[in-house]
Amino acid sequence: MLATLLLAALLQIPGPAILDAGPVSGPVDLVLHGGRVLTMVEPEPVPAPTAVAVRDGRVVWVGDDDGAMKLVGDQTRVLDLDGDVAMPGLVDGHAHLYGIGKALAEINVRDLSDAAACAQRVVEAARLQSDGWLQGRGWDQNLWPDKAWPTRQELDAVAPDRPVMLRRVDGHAAWVNSAALALAGITRDTPDPEGGAILHDADGEPLGVLVDNAASLVRDIIPRPGAAETERRIRLAMDHCVALGLTGIHEMGCNWDRVQIYKRLAADGDLGLRVVVFLDDHAPTLEEGLPAGPFVSPDGMLRVHGVKLYADGALGSRGALLLADYSDSPDRRGLQVTDREHLTDVCRRARAAGFQVATHAIGDAANRLMLDVYQDVLQDGGRDLRWRIEHAQIVHPEDQARFAELGVIASMQPTHCTSDMDWVPDRLGHDRSAGAYAWRSLLDRGAVLSFGSDAPVESVAPVPGLFAAGTRTHPDGTPPGGWLPHEVLTGRESLRAFTLGPAYSARSEDDLGVLAPGYLADITVLSGDPTTVAAETLLDLEPRFTIVQGRVVWAAGER
Repeated sequence: MLATLLLAALLQIPGPAILDAGPVSGPVDLVLHGGRVLTMVEPEPVPAPTAVAVRDGRVVWVGDDDGAMKLVGDQTRVLDLDGDVAMPGLVDGHAHLYGIGKALAEINVRDLSDAAACAQRVVEAARLQSDGWLQGRGWDQNLWPDKAWPTRQELDAVAPDRPVMLRRVDGHAAWVNSAALALAGITRDTPDPEGGAILHDADGEPLGVLVDNAASLVRDIIPRPGAAETERRIRLAMDHCVALGLTGIHEMGCNWDRVQIYKRLAADGDLGLRVVVFLDDHAPTLEEGLPAGPFVSPDGMLRVHGVKLYADGALGSRGALLLADYSDSPDRRGLQVTDREHLTDVCRRARAAGFQVATHAIGDAANRLMLDVYQDVLQDGGRDLRWRIEHAQIVHPEDQARFAELGVIASMQPTHCTSDMDWVPDRLGHDRSAGAYAWRSLLDRGAVLSFGSDAPVESVAPVPGLFAAGTRTHPDGTPPGGWLPHEVLTGRESLRAFTLGPAYSARSEDDLGVLAPGYLADITVLSGDPTTVAAETLLDLEPRFTIVQGRVVWAAGER
C-alpha cells in the first residue's frame, strides 16, 4: 500500500474529482459507449463509467451511455464498445521502432529450433533476394538442444558466396558467414575491440559469432538503406504497433538521419502513434542533436528529448557486466561496452543541453556503475530530471533503494523475465537470481516503473507484457506459481507501468496516462479488463480499437 501511495503521489495521479468536468455541450468528435472505462484515476469511480466523449483530440467527458449520447451530433463518430474495455493508451516505454520495421523487412529466425532451421530461412530469403547482403534477426542458442554457439560453416553451406549477418534475439551478438568475415577483414589475428569479443573455434579461427562491439566490425561495412527504405520500415513498424493496441512508443537509440525522417513524418501528420525519441551516442548524432536541443512537434506527436547510452551487453550472450563471475563460465564477468569517462561526459553534456539520459544496464555491476555515474552528475540537484536505467535486469539488493533516492526510473521489460527465466539460474546461481527482474522489490522501495518490450528483441505486443508482469510464467502456466513469485505485480500495477509510467518518464503525466477530462484522447480498447481477468485468460485479450489524440488509427476488422 505504501508503494502504491508513493507512486500515486509521485506521478501526480489525479483524484476522482477530475472526472467531474462540469457541463459539457455537444456535439463532440468521437463517442465510445457500451463498454467499461478504466480511467486509471485513483480510486476508480463507482459505478464504473461506460462511455467517453472526445473533442479536438482531448477527453471532455467520462460517464454513462446516456450522458455520452447526448453529445452526439451529425459529424460525431460513434463506436459501440459492445462490452469491451477502454483504457488509457498502452505505451511501449522501451522499443526500437525502426528495428521493428527492419525485422519485418528482413529474415525472421526467431523461436527456431536449431541452427539448421535458421540456415534454411537464409536459403528461402536468397531465393527472393537475388544479390547483396542477407540480414536477419532472432536466433537464440539457449532454445537449441545443445545450447552451443552457431558457426560460420553452417551459413557457408547455404550461402557460400554472399555475405550473411543474423543478429541474436537480444541484438548483442551477430552470427556471420565466411564471406562477411572476409569483407570485414576479420581473421584469427584480429584483436577483440574494446567492449566486444570475437569468438574462436578450437583451431583458433573465427567461429562466426561476434559479441557486442565486435559485431560493429561487420555491421559498419553493410550498406545503409536510403531514406525511402528507412521511412518504409518505420511505417511498417507503426502499422504493426497500432494493430497491437499501442498508442505510443519510446524509440531507444536513434541516429540523426532517422530523427529527420521522424520530424518530416510529424510535420506531414503521418505519425500513426506518439513517438518519444532517444538519440544514440555516436557521432555525428550527438554533435548535431545536443546543440539543436530538445524538440517537440506542434501537435505533440513527436518528442526528441533523450540520449541512449550503453553500459554493458546482454545476459544471454554473457555480456552483461556482473559483480562476480558467471556461475556457468568462471573467470568471466561480462563486458563494459562503454568506459566510465565517456558515460560521465555524455551525461554531463546531455544535462547541460536539457536532454534526458537513458542507459542500458543489465548486470548488477552495470547497474551499480550507472547509479554511481548518475549520482556523480546529479549530486548538485536534478532528482526530477527523470533519468532512466533501461532493463535493470540484475540489481544487487543493496542498490535497489538507490533508484528512488536518485529519482532514477526503472525502465523494464516484463517479457525479458519470462523469456530468460529458464536459464538465468545457470548464469547467476541461486543467490544472485533473487535480484533478477525485481519489479516488486523496486516498486516497494519507491522506484517508478516504466514498462516496454525492447522489441524487436521481444514481441512489441503489450498483452504478453501484462501477462508476464502478473504471472512470471510461460503461457502454459509453468513454472507453477511463477518464477520468483514474490516479484509479481497486480494487474493494476502492471497496467500503470504501461500507461502512467511511460507518461511520467516523458514528462507527459499532465496529458497522458489517465482517461479523464482535459487529457489527450490516447485510448486502447481491449476485449477484456487486464486488471481483473484470470491469469489463464489474460493472453486471450485482443485489441479492438487504437485511438491516438482522438483519431481512430486502427479498428479490428477494418484492415
